[in-house]
Amino acid sequence: MPPAPSAKKPVKVVEVPKPDTALVRRARKIDRILAETYPDARAELDFTNPFECLVVTVISAQTTDRRVNAASPALFAAYPTPEAMAAAPREHMEQLLGPLGFFRQKTDSLLKLSQALVEDFGGEVPARLDDLVKLPGVGRKTANVVLGNAFDKPGITVDTHFGRLVRRMGWTEETDPVKVEHAIGALFPPRDWTMLSHHLIWHGRRRCHAKKPACGACPVARLCPSFGAGPTDPIEAEKLVTTQGPA
Repeated sequence: MPPAPSAKKPVKVVEVPKPDTALVRRARKIDRILAETYPDARAELDFTNPFECLVVTVISAQTTDRRVNAASPALFAAYPTPEAMAAAPREHMEQLLGPLGFFRQKTDSLLKLSQALVEDFGGEVPARLDDLVKLPGVGRKTANVVLGNAFDKPGITVDTHFGRLVRRMGWTEETDPVKVEHAIGALFPPRDWTMLSHHLIWHGRRRCHAKKPACGACPVARLCPSFGAGPTDPIEAEKLVTTQGPA
């Protein structure tokens, strides 16, 4: 008897009012400036195909991209496909994921995820959001990362940095990630969504820190209603700027 398909997760229906024209213009101008500030902005997780993109995104929870990038080559050398990973010995995978923390939960997630890919999608990562969110351990954030970075399809990644920055910049007051995604999506054309996510995440990691943003060294300071949340002196603020994401 064939296995039962994964249970379909309910999809939130979000109604978004038409955004204010001035807000749209300001938001898009900020994004243009951030694009010039971070011309190399991209996903900071390493991967070479949709399966690797999905896996590294799932195991990046509660750890750093650098640690994931250090651990993933050995993981994919041992288990390069969903079929191989679905048959992986739990003990070996836990050993490979050990440096990331929460390795038992992450091992469980990858085993269930790869099994679902094999059983429900023929060993291929689906390229539709509705299909991706059916996979165990995959929410909209992970699905949008995969869509935007592995399939070049528009997707907004509402991670901690993204949500914090869009509220700090006054683009939305929403805190629910799905509502944030829809509210910001209404400000930008879909073709901009993926790179917008990278620009804001890079800015959040390098300048617009949660506790002490580098306001005096911020390229969009004059457009930000939260200017002054951190040091405004250029010399003091510049000391807070980092050249890369967190280790």
